[in-house]
Amino acid sequence: MITRISYIALFFYDLFRYDKHVHIKKLFVIAFILKGGFFAGSQEIVTAERYLEMVAEKYNGVKDYEARIKIRSGNTDMYGTVLHRVPSFLRIDFTSPASQVILFDGELLTVYLPEYRAVLNQAVNSSQRTGGIGASLAGAQGLSLLRRNYAPAFVSGPDPEALDPGSGEMVVKLRLSRRSASEGFREIILCIDPATRLIRRIEGRTLSEGTVRFDFSEIKTNQGIPEGRFIYDAPASANMFNNFLFREAD
Repeated sequence: MITRISYIALFFYDLFRYDKHVHIKKLFVIAFILKGGFFAGSQEIVTAERYLEMVAEKYNGVKDYEARIKIRSGNTDMYGTVLHRVPSFLRIDFTSPASQVILFDGELLTVYLPEYRAVLNQAVNSSQRTGGIGASLAGAQGLSLLRRNYAPAFVSGPDPEALDPGSGEMVVKLRLSRRSASEGFREIILCIDPATRLIRRIEGRTLSEGTVRFDFSEIKTNQGIPEGRFIYDAPASANMFNNFLFREAD
C-alpha cells in the first residue's frame, strides 16, 4: 500500500518540483511534420507539440479546478475529489480509501494514510520552486513542466479516438516520452477532450514498468475556490514520517 501511494505521490512531486536542468532545445518542426500532423481550418499544421501547447493555453485561463478523480494503480482503484487553486495548491480527498488525503500547499506535500494512521510529509524547498510558483496536476505550470521534460507525439494520429476500446467517448491521445533518465516516469499518455481541451485521463508508466492512471470527470473550473480549502489538520494520534520520497529536497 505504501509503495503504491508513493508512486502516486511521486507523480505529483514530479509536477511540483522545479527542474534545475538546462532547457533542452525543441525538436525541429520538420521532425514533427514527418511524424504526423493535421490541418486546421486555417491550413495551419498542428503538430503534437503545438496541440500540447494549445492545451497549456487553455489551462492558462484556469484559476481553480474541481473534478471527480479515479486513480488506478495496478489492480487497485481509488476514488475521490481533486481541488486545485493557482498558483500551487492541490488537494485530493478520497472516498475510497475513506479519509485518505493528498495535499500540497506550495511548500509541503502531505499524504495521510488512515489505514496506518500515518502522515507522510515531503518538503519542497525554495530552490525547487520558481519564485514560489508551484505546479499542479491540473494547472498551466504542471503542463509547462511536462512540455519541458517530455517530448510529445500523437499515439496513433491527430484525430479523436475512443478513450477505451468500444467506448463512445472520443479523445485526442498524446504520448509524452521523457527527455532524460532523471524523470520519474518513462512515458505519460494524455487523453484530451477535443471540445474543451481539458485533460480527461493521464496514465504514467513507472521505472519499474508499473502504471498509474488518473481519470477526471465532472470537471468544474473558475468557481472561486478559497485558499482555506487547502488547510489540513492531521489527526493528533497519527505518526509523522518526514521526507518519505527523498532524504533531501535537492
